[in-house]
Amino acid sequence: MSRHITIFDTTLRDGEQSPGGSMNHEEKLEMAHALAALGVDVIEAGFPIASPGDFESVRTIAKQVRGVQICGLARCNEKDIDRAWEALKGAERPRIHVFLATSAIHREFKLRMDKDEIIRRAVEGVKRARNVCDNIEFSPEDAARTESDFLCQVVEAVIDAGATTVNIPDTVGYATPTHMGRVIKNLVDRVPNIAKAVISVHCHDDLGMAVANSLAAVENGAGQIECTINGIGERAGNCSLEEVVMALRTRHDYYQASTNIETRRLVPTSRLLTSLTGLVVQRNKAIIGRNAFAHESGIHQDGMLKEPTTYEIMRPEDVGFTKTDLVLGKHSGRAAIADRARTLGYELSTEELNDVFDAFKKLADKKKEVYDADLIAIIEQMQGAEQSLWELVGYEVKAASGETPSAKVTLSRDGQQLTETYFGGDGPLDAIFNAIDRITGVSATVRDFQVRSVTRGKDAQGESTIEAEAAGRLYRGHGVSTDTVEASTLAYVNIMNRIASGAGHEIEAPMDSV
Repeated sequence: MSRHITIFDTTLRDGEQSPGGSMNHEEKLEMAHALAALGVDVIEAGFPIASPGDFESVRTIAKQVRGVQICGLARCNEKDIDRAWEALKGAERPRIHVFLATSAIHREFKLRMDKDEIIRRAVEGVKRARNVCDNIEFSPEDAARTESDFLCQVVEAVIDAGATTVNIPDTVGYATPTHMGRVIKNLVDRVPNIAKAVISVHCHDDLGMAVANSLAAVENGAGQIECTINGIGERAGNCSLEEVVMALRTRHDYYQASTNIETRRLVPTSRLLTSLTGLVVQRNKAIIGRNAFAHESGIHQDGMLKEPTTYEIMRPEDVGFTKTDLVLGKHSGRAAIADRARTLGYELSTEELNDVFDAFKKLADKKKEVYDADLIAIIEQMQGAEQSLWELVGYEVKAASGETPSAKVTLSRDGQQLTETYFGGDGPLDAIFNAIDRITGVSATVRDFQVRSVTRGKDAQGESTIEAEAAGRLYRGHGVSTDTVEASTLAYVNIMNRIASGAGHEIEAPMDSV
């Protein structure tokens, strides 16, 4: 008989703590809606005490995102718990997640508490949270390195205090599958009240075993997995949602467990996170990487042509890919574009379809073939675009070896065109960016700059992602074009629009967490 595994997504909390992975208020809300549409059971929306921005994001998500549990993290102290509840109380189904480290190394060097004090603080934290909310999760931080007997004592005490979920974190990615399975089995066998709570796991990927450790926990009685889209998170990241979900689905014969995830939305959700954070997924990433369903070997190709299951254990359609690239051209109509977008996981309004179709036609005039990845890039650029205060009209660049680069850029705003020319800089793009700064009156410092090919071939589109700092805030811009210089220019103009609308985020240091 199949049992349900709760998928607890912490992309917006632990995932956002990934270096370079932070998101602003609007981006977190957009991602939360996407996670709800994906079918996750619990969204850990943030750490409300961490900053005013995180508090507001959690509160907004709690009020606006329905049909899913909304969770906020808190340390075992009154201030954290009260702040978490203030952010969560508008949620349809709120959950407070309290944590306290339990391992010997954390007790001695971080907390400077003995075992009795740890248990007392944990119980007090759970009871305070339970006074305002019925749905309480407790995490003994660094549980995988906590002494077995003591971990059992802590878990029993917090369940007696009212915890409905007990999460067992492998905070530093130290465990192996056999080790993690033994930890969970020990709790199942030795904690007398364990049946009163759901056992959860939160595994980090420092040794590359987060997914394997999570699956081992499920084998031994865990009923919840904490994970993130694309596996992002502290250091090497967390258990990858798409990998663990597809492992349970593909090997249902073995695990006899299922989830509520709408797997066809895995690729679109992954791509959304990439567009919001700029953290690109490697080509060979399981499930959602560009090569996950690609075959180059002649033997493999022959087998695929005869029977796809010879070399594919999953169907690409089941995760949001298509079996083969559908080639679209300049003669394709709106109906074909709308149908293809739906197949790829995007529901477009009439206005969005018109914008996407116009961009598609312009691209089709430049390229002989337009692939699914091209269409995805167009849709995501349209959906991720800020209110366009500034629009690129055109540009000219001059650069040669040993000569000073120059750029002439024209932008429009409210129907008025403004042009600036800049001589100097480290290259043509630097000159373009400086010219844009002069037009907009904004000075931004580029912190990260990436260009990647969206599709294959000489006429492939290039996607540029730029991260820039202005007035103590970070902003990300995206641009797509068959001309990589134009793509980078569009990305920088996108940043100017984000600055104008305030759609950036403060530069903050993360707080301790599980």
